[in-house]
Amino acid sequence: MDTLPQRVAVPAIWRSTKTYGHEEGLSCCFRQWRATHSHCQLLHGYALSFRLTFASSELDERYWCFDFGGLKPIKAWLHEMFDHTLLVAADDPGLPEFQRLAAGGLAELRVLPAVGCEATARHAFDYIARYVDTSTDGRVWLEEVEVREHSGNSAIYTPNSQSRRSGPSS
Repeated sequence: MDTLPQRVAVPAIWRSTKTYGHEEGLSCCFRQWRATHSHCQLLHGYALSFRLTFASSELDERYWCFDFGGLKPIKAWLHEMFDHTLLVAADDPGLPEFQRLAAGGLAELRVLPAVGCEATARHAFDYIARYVDTSTDGRVWLEEVEVREHSGNSAIYTPNSQSRRSGPSS
């Protein structure tokens, strides 16, 4: 007689999302110097949007996954990083020129490890995940960040998503 596989209890996961849309005004300029085959190597800009996905296996006393009222520092950081700024990679050979522009008051320069929609999603994830973990004492984790350049292009960063499904201690 065949036996059915035993069911394994999987903890429930609640998810909530917060979006900072294109109307938020996070207009920044990129330079992707490694895109030598494309016009993306030139300065070009987008009004970015960010979609954050939070997850928890335990709701708070209000039955919320995450209290969006606690995101004011994140909104401020997004504006500081991406509102009328110029994003350049740390290894961009043109970095000294961009630094001169910034020193002359002609650009709000942000030097990142890498530049592009995918790299921006990861950069945002790393910063926001630390904030979420600290502000919720590990009860909530940031599951993914999606960055949209416009309605046709986006990148999603989800670190090692399978290990995060069981909670923040993984």
